[in-house]
Amino acid sequence: MSKIKEVQTKPYTDQKMGTSGLRKKVKVYQQENYIENFIQSVFDSYKPEDYKGKTLVIGGDGRFYNDVAIQLTIKIGVANGVGKIVLAENGLMSTPAVSLLIRSQPKGECYGGFIFTASHNPGGPNEDMGIKFNGDNGAAIPEGKNNEVFEASKKITKYLILDTNEKFPMDKPSEIKVEENGTVRTVKIEIESTTKRYVEEMQKLFDFDLIKTLFKRDDFHFIFDGLNGISGPYAIAIFQDIFGVPKENLDKCKPLPDFGGLHPDPNLVHAKDLDAKMDVFKKDLSKKVPDFGAACDGDADRNIIFGPRMLVSPSDSLAAITNNADLIKSLTRNGPLKGVARSMPTSGAVDRVAKKKGLQCYEVPTGWKFFGNLLDDGRITLCGEESFGTGSDHIREKDGVWAILCWLTILAQKNKDNKGKLIGIPEIMQEHWKCYGRDYYCRYDYEDLNNEQAAKVKENLNKSLETWKTMKEGNEACVFEYNDPVDHSVSKNQGWIYKYKNGSRIIFRFSGTSSAGATVRIYFEKHVDPDGNLLADVADVVKSGDNFPELAVKLSDIHNVAGRTGPTVIT
Repeated sequence: MSKIKEVQTKPYTDQKMGTSGLRKKVKVYQQENYIENFIQSVFDSYKPEDYKGKTLVIGGDGRFYNDVAIQLTIKIGVANGVGKIVLAENGLMSTPAVSLLIRSQPKGECYGGFIFTASHNPGGPNEDMGIKFNGDNGAAIPEGKNNEVFEASKKITKYLILDTNEKFPMDKPSEIKVEENGTVRTVKIEIESTTKRYVEEMQKLFDFDLIKTLFKRDDFHFIFDGLNGISGPYAIAIFQDIFGVPKENLDKCKPLPDFGGLHPDPNLVHAKDLDAKMDVFKKDLSKKVPDFGAACDGDADRNIIFGPRMLVSPSDSLAAITNNADLIKSLTRNGPLKGVARSMPTSGAVDRVAKKKGLQCYEVPTGWKFFGNLLDDGRITLCGEESFGTGSDHIREKDGVWAILCWLTILAQKNKDNKGKLIGIPEIMQEHWKCYGRDYYCRYDYEDLNNEQAAKVKENLNKSLETWKTMKEGNEACVFEYNDPVDHSVSKNQGWIYKYKNGSRIIFRFSGTSSAGATVRIYFEKHVDPDGNLLADVADVVKSGDNFPELAVKLSDIHNVAGRTGPTVIT
């Protein structure tokens, strides 16, 4: 029998959520009452009737300190009056699977869910942890609610928690009996399989029998890298157990609290083993390489897609999936595409596809929460962002494994009636570029700027907007502002856009996913028409003609301001 105690506390001033939840170093979360304050602030930002007696879902990517945070959340949730807790087995569940689990609860009975993840950020005692809250629609709560949580965190004086040192089992169902105001109530903790519900949903959304025909081909070789994140169990359950991919083709598929010391970000910098296997850089034509390589990030909401000796940029991936949507059961199960959306820094490749197909294409700020309203309102079916995220209306998060299944479906459909040479990812992308042209695209990240340096860069960018417009005929420049067509909320100061007449762009944005310091992301997008050179090196193209990296340095003066000679990371 547990009782509820009220603990006096003092507020922290740094609990404002960024693009996707509250991300901090583990040592920050280990401060007295830090986690307790934040979890209580989420409850305080809602009315009691929104959560009392309702179901609370809890899961995470298994990173260091998640187990401590989950135990505290159970105790605080029950103390605040939730009626049932649905807990991922051992606390392990991908972010897209948690969204699906929330949406699978009986209508009106679920409060929402806490997801313990810092996504693609590194994990371990000296690295990052994150907490995000998704509402009853399975989506990360919108900007307005984020602000309400932050305001509550600045005013908090107490939190409620069960007065017990008991650790609740995370691998089997249990009950908590709570004595409150002279009565006893029972709260059940149900355990949800890490993978079962998600795998069953994917079997409904995709034609697995069709995909199996692709894997039966002798000339199709598939590899996957889980980067020691939560995607591993899903890869084993689908790619190995259902499609028959050999175990040795699935690398780093056991979730580890520190991701094996790796940075679980699926890009050309951090997925080095996969890059090497796909021969992206050396291009040794004497070497046989796989036909399809893929990886997901720490919480399995991001994806990277490789063909032999080539990376499919996330922007191109979104455009190609849109172009081939009629081949994908998941996207046509309720009729043709309703519309598509991309984040502002994502290239305009999908815009060209949408225009040709007569689809509405929305441009939103970075952050998956901005897609939520469009999905809930039925305005779009498919959406994506340049930071390796793709998703659809099946859940309210981006979904790495789902995106890989989309690509496998496209390849299976293209090769369905072909007994000859495999039509692979290079052939599909070259066909796409010949129709729409190619948007050569890369990103420079300047990490760990201090507040003064960040403010100076912003000042320089604001000054350069008018200068840019006079540099060449047809140039446009603005600070991106988003007016949500559904709830009519306005999100200002979402990035600086410097645009050419043909659609090529240089974009500056300050990241909201860093756990410390400021990260400036600079995006370079050069459009080449269908009759141009479609097979050039990306780095060469962005530096040709108007040298975009040089222009970016001039516009922001970031090297002088931050004392740098180049970016921290290029992707």
